[in-house]
Amino acid sequence: MKRRDFFKASAIAAAGIAVNTSGVDADTGKTVVKSYRELGKTGLKMSDISFGCGRLPSSSLVLRAIDRGINYFDTAPDYGKSEENIGGAMNKIQREKIIIASKFCTFKPYPGHLPLGSKKNEYIASVEGSLSRLKTDYLDIVFVHAIGESHKDVKEAEKRLLDNEMLSAFETLKKTGKVRFLAVSSHGPNNMEHLLLKAVNSGYYDLIMPAFNFMKFPNVPQVIKEAKEKNVGVVAMKTLAGAKEMDLDLKGKAFEPSVFKWVLKHSEISGLVITIKTVSDLDLFLQASGQPFTAEDRKVLDLYAAKYGKEYCRTGCSDCEPLCPNGVDIASIMRYHMYFKDYGAEKRAMTAYRTVKNNAEGCAACKTKRCMDACTYGLPVREMLIESHENLSSSI
Repeated sequence: MKRRDFFKASAIAAAGIAVNTSGVDADTGKTVVKSYRELGKTGLKMSDISFGCGRLPSSSLVLRAIDRGINYFDTAPDYGKSEENIGGAMNKIQREKIIIASKFCTFKPYPGHLPLGSKKNEYIASVEGSLSRLKTDYLDIVFVHAIGESHKDVKEAEKRLLDNEMLSAFETLKKTGKVRFLAVSSHGPNNMEHLLLKAVNSGYYDLIMPAFNFMKFPNVPQVIKEAKEKNVGVVAMKTLAGAKEMDLDLKGKAFEPSVFKWVLKHSEISGLVITIKTVSDLDLFLQASGQPFTAEDRKVLDLYAAKYGKEYCRTGCSDCEPLCPNGVDIASIMRYHMYFKDYGAEKRAMTAYRTVKNNAEGCAACKTKRCMDACTYGLPVREMLIESHENLSSSI
């Protein structure tokens, strides 16, 4: 699809006019975006399947995604060369036709999000660094990223959420035209639903990005319902429920489109971001765009849950953590090991593990079974932590 054809198709889809609903472009035979949804009160409309740029390999893949109809790109300073690769495509992009979301982060290995106590000038410098790498004059959206990750104390996390230095920096950036909208993301493990609900009701945030999939976070529907009522946009992430390597008899069906259609059947969701690394990912993931969730999709998800339900840590649950005698940061360790084992992001995961204060080094010698007994989902928590430490503490 030529770029001018993409923008024409985008306008048609955004206007709600019926187009080919098979998910495949009739002329090219390629899967394309078939649905654009309003992003809260921003006035923007995002592709329902959108680009998570955590491991963006090239500028050319950005252009290929745009040609398929994707118009929302989620990046960050600590996502390797992600921002630079988007910037490398910028001279071939009509800037006003795409949505770029980045984070208040430092340009260092993940996790580099600015912590509580950062000053106004640091927040401003973060955005200006992103603009330089992205080769653009403005961000559509800037995120306070990963709220609830580093603060188990909800009051401390709330301070970061509503920090005056950050809010003042955002207002200055908005007045100077460098940022348009403020957002917050959370994949837990601490108080995700509470913090996102507080963000929704604070009046400061234009959109939220929760972890949301068919296997975890049962209270998220309450949060996104409130967001819808307040006209706050909702972008879903971590939709693949661990992205486990599968050995399932799906009879020709793919797992990923079924998962995405489950997320998108919730009318409160504006869209979802998913890491895209290849053209094959575009071919596969865009099969879900604009498509209904069916009984066959439900069967696919049931097969996945039956096989992996006792291997996948619902990292926002944290039922086991209070019972650990050593205060191990179980949920964060499990999430980083998921990046290592299931997402193929070994170096990123190992770097992140080094930032964990209470790691799993002592789990092999632990004689209690409190964490395992406390797991609602019956996971072998101790064994999983031992494996996590062995993998994540190896030399890079």
